[in-house]
Amino acid sequence: MPRPQEPAVPRPQEPAVPRAQEPSGPRPPSSLSPSRASDFMRCPLLYRFRVIDRLPEKPSEAATRGTLVHAVLERLFDAPAAERTAPRARALVPRQWDRLLETRPELGELFADDPEGERLAQWLGEAEGLVERWFALEDPTSLEPAERELSVEAELDSGLRLRGVIDRVDVAPTGEVRIVDYKTGRAPRPEYADEAWFQMVFYALVVRRLKGVLPRRLQLVYLGSGDVITYDPVEADLRRVERRLLALWEAIRRATETGDWRPRKTRLCGWCDHQALCPEFRGTPPVYPLLAGGAGA
Repeated sequence: MPRPQEPAVPRPQEPAVPRAQEPSGPRPPSSLSPSRASDFMRCPLLYRFRVIDRLPEKPSEAATRGTLVHAVLERLFDAPAAERTAPRARALVPRQWDRLLETRPELGELFADDPEGERLAQWLGEAEGLVERWFALEDPTSLEPAERELSVEAELDSGLRLRGVIDRVDVAPTGEVRIVDYKTGRAPRPEYADEAWFQMVFYALVVRRLKGVLPRRLQLVYLGSGDVITYDPVEADLRRVERRLLALWEAIRRATETGDWRPRKTRLCGWCDHQALCPEFRGTPPVYPLLAGGAGA
């Protein structure tokens, strides 16, 4: 007589293996601009506040004046060469200010306590003076820029992306390239000029990557003091700045992972908007955020 079959006992299911979660937390930057690289070199905590925390900063009269003057010098080249005169450039100042207010209405707060418009008139006059000084330094009637306010981006072999905006690119009939940057401040003493030249060689490196051409000349035009300073880079300059950028990138990556963003007190701290959050001024930084995406600036 056959034995009765035992009822099938369902086998216990294996516990589901949880899927690996995407790592959360701060991510290292995927790109660097000259400004943000300079921020980290000047003060790692400032870099964190601007790139990681993205804390708002109040507009300043000096920085806004620089933006305005840059816009005027860019727009002046829309006119035929013979019409690029100082009076025309001065007339562009109030018009470009109105355009700036349309795109960035918060800039109007700079003069909110100036109902009579006296400070605004003085500020616009200072911008006009900087624009007019440019005509003693360069002759726009003889210039035909290849590019103005050129946004550039290039990737290094390491994967780091470099990006920035070049004020002006001139190309000679022979193909030689000149990179020009306007500064509305005064020319620094030689011992303080490193940051400006770092920015310019940064741009030369990006242009070299994009175009395969080493810029023949780098030119800084200081409208505040009326100085024009030039430098003719060589390949070794580009390699040196690339090594410096890679070291910066690694330092930023470590700080991103560890949360160790140390402040560095300098003479520029007096102009910083974030003193209330800085340990150097007995402040406490905000809780370190967990970023879902990559940081870049």
